[in-house]
Amino acid sequence: MRASSRLLAPGFTRRSLDELKRFTKIALTQEGIRVPTTPFSLLDFSDPDTVPACKTMSDADIGGFSNASLDQIPRTSSQPAHARFHGSISTDLPRNRPQVQRTGYAGWRNRDRPPTLFGKSLWDVDPYTYLALRVKSDGRKYFVNVQTESIVHTDLHQHRLHARKPGEWETVLIEINAFVRTNHGEVVEPQTEMMRQKVRTLGVSLTDRVPGPFDLAISRVWASNANEKDDELVDTGGLEEAV
Repeated sequence: MRASSRLLAPGFTRRSLDELKRFTKIALTQEGIRVPTTPFSLLDFSDPDTVPACKTMSDADIGGFSNASLDQIPRTSSQPAHARFHGSISTDLPRNRPQVQRTGYAGWRNRDRPPTLFGKSLWDVDPYTYLALRVKSDGRKYFVNVQTESIVHTDLHQHRLHARKPGEWETVLIEINAFVRTNHGEVVEPQTEMMRQKVRTLGVSLTDRVPGPFDLAISRVWASNANEKDDELVDTGGLEEAV
């Protein structure tokens, strides 16, 4: 049997080598048996390949009139390189689709990441306590969404993005255990623990149904145990590979 050209493509080889490097570093530093101190990079928008690896969604997909964009913004002297999630919310209903009874939402998430030699590309955030986001918010009520390799693929784990300094860059820490399981925007009972070892996608949504523009800047997302290395990350603009 011959491997397909797609699997032998340079991107596949690079991803596999990166994963092997990560496993090796875990073994050498014994991070697998103690609490890791180095932040785990999940989405870094200083990398120009990150935004194209994401997708936007809005009620326009079902005939609504909201719109959303995710743009790469280069670094300047006053702010880091980041993704700009922006657009406008409309609660108008499409006249030619009577089955659509609710609009007024927009969001983005990363696409499923390509596989490696070790199988599906999934994030393991189990050794970490927090999900951290470096953002500049406009003050609207955004949600952070986590999708895992669960039995019900439409399940999301969600938590409010509590930005406390609208218009300023800040780091928001969310306890991973505080995320709530939902399906199509409704809380699911019974609640089940997030599959922290098998995270597929991360994203942000706006579902407050308040008409008008929105604008949220995100420079990076990472898993954290909330120590001084997070401060170093923000101060220097750097982030080590996951360990």
